[in-house]
Amino acid sequence: MLHDLRHPFGLVHPATARDPSGPAPPRAWPLRAVALDRWCLGRLAEVTSGLPLRIVLWDGTTVASSPGPERFTVRIADRATLWRIARDPDLGFGEGYTDGRLEVDGDLAALVDAVARALASRRRGMSRVSRWIASLAGASLRGAWRNAHHHYDLGNDFYRLWLDADLVYTCAYFPTPDATLEAAQRAKHDYVCRKLELAPGARVFEAGCGWGALARHMARDYGATVRAWNVSAEQVREARARADAEGLAGRVTFVEDDWRRIDGHCDVFVSVGMLEHVGPSHYRELGRVIDRCLDREHGRGLLHFIGRNAAAQSSRWTARHIFPGFYLPTLREVLAGVLEPHGFSVVDVENLRGHYALTLRQWQAQFERVTPLVATQFGERFTRMWRYYLAGAHAGFAAGYLQLFQVTFTRETPDPAPATRALWY
Repeated sequence: MLHDLRHPFGLVHPATARDPSGPAPPRAWPLRAVALDRWCLGRLAEVTSGLPLRIVLWDGTTVASSPGPERFTVRIADRATLWRIARDPDLGFGEGYTDGRLEVDGDLAALVDAVARALASRRRGMSRVSRWIASLAGASLRGAWRNAHHHYDLGNDFYRLWLDADLVYTCAYFPTPDATLEAAQRAKHDYVCRKLELAPGARVFEAGCGWGALARHMARDYGATVRAWNVSAEQVREARARADAEGLAGRVTFVEDDWRRIDGHCDVFVSVGMLEHVGPSHYRELGRVIDRCLDREHGRGLLHFIGRNAAAQSSRWTARHIFPGFYLPTLREVLAGVLEPHGFSVVDVENLRGHYALTLRQWQAQFERVTPLVATQFGERFTRMWRYYLAGAHAGFAAGYLQLFQVTFTRETPDPAPATRALWY
């Protein structure tokens, strides 16, 4: 009966075979796997076929995803968790791990990477219903505050534990692979400023400024005057305090408000890591805000955002537990929704996904170093949730189905763009 699933490597029950390298099973199993459980297990093995993975149910029923030696073992503690994973692998696996109903023997991050690479080719395409639902992604004014509070207002002390000293929570730029995270984040800020051709006296608007590191960098090192908008009260409070401490209060203004309420006029418009929270239903509105504010003759801007090669459904686990309301767009969606309706000229597009993979590796390493502190302050479930989130984010960039786009744009009749990228690099 166990081989009726026709999995090439078969299913093995501990009553008939034992893995000598694994833990000894208890003498009595609380609930034996039934045919439907074994069918679900076979389906998971098919999905992960070829990976050095073994999946073990609560009663010891086991399946291997490849005939070779295993690097990872996934242990599923109960039937409900198994069925949730079979019905929705993204949500079921993430919640099972977060809640401690699923354990991984081996490196969790390496397992998530391996699964992401194996499944990358299956992530293309969306049904009409999924595409219609995705088109509605985004948040109202009230929703934007609620979403920001869920993620960014966890407390500055939490992010201080594992981000760099400037609290930069976006993709860094690594001049060399062995650069420190601090050096790579400074290099990213310089890179953005060079692309925008910042000069003393430039008026800059920043939409979604995090803890204010880029805004302070533009004012301190390039002589710009910056106004930056953010709906996170925790981040704005920290940004203002740091600007005051650096003597930049007269050149940097942090506004606790939504990007839709940006007013005034600027020479440069920049958004780093905010577009993921806007949603396709609000792209044209963002374009109108940029068009309304940006200088008519010499205006220029940069959008830095996580995206995709092709439209795909966003992770339900991430939307539920980490980033409510988020949407990762394709390049076409951003160009068509934000820039093209207002005649902006795209002068450069760059994909920095390799740099985000390196950034996330450093975040993961630092997070692991401070997990005892995180668990003490926020609990074990929270710690597991964030470990899984960081692992999944790295996997997306390493596998290539997540991208990090930087799009530089100008008005239609600006000063000539540099003939080469030499000054940028």
